Amino acid sequence: MNTTRLEAFSDGVIAIIITIMVLELKVPHGTGTEALQPLLPVFLSYLLSFVNIGIYWNNHHHMLQATEKVSGTVLWANLHLLFWLSLVPFATGWAGENHFAPLPTALYGVILLLAAFAFLFLQRAIQAAEGPQSTLARAVGPDRKGLLSRILYALAIPAAFLQPWIAWGLYVLVAVLWFTPDPRIERELDDVKRRERAAARPRG
Repeated sequence: MNTTRLEAFSDGVIAIIITIMVLELKVPHGTGTEALQPLLPVFLSYLLSFVNIGIYWNNHHHMLQATEKVSGTVLWANLHLLFWLSLVPFATGWAGENHFAPLPTALYGVILLLAAFAFLFLQRAIQAAEGPQSTLARAVGPDRKGLLSRILYALAIPAAFLQPWIAWGLYVLVAVLWFTPDPRIERELDDVKRRERAAARPRG
């Protein structure tokens, strides 16, 4: 099985997740700026979650570009990732409606942490299906940025019960780290294309 159906299904689920999140932005009962003030926490949590979902969509797309073989394990690992991402709207709404209270803030971090591990499991499943010399395995390497992200999420969860703003700062920091799509896969794909062109070039 190639990656076309897997990517199309994942894109559809991610689009639905974003749609559900935006529906949490209720129309205010009033025409002045004071009517918008209660919506500010909801909007800020939506904004961060939109960025996070967009980051997963970007990196998921790049990862599947470097994938040639989809096994049963890869399919389940992909569903596992989508499961945790599908819980982001719930945590987003709960945190925003309760003005970033400690427990909703911690739950938001738990879901982001488990989604990060799910992305790692999907990556490892693809590498296992394709072997250690696959394009993805060569591109990813030790994945230090992924490890740092998981550590920051793990630190943010207990921090939410001390000072929620510290946890949200860590969530924003991770989003900033990943805002630009991971360039390693693009570089590896470019190298593969160069090697293929060089191999196809007639030798004189």
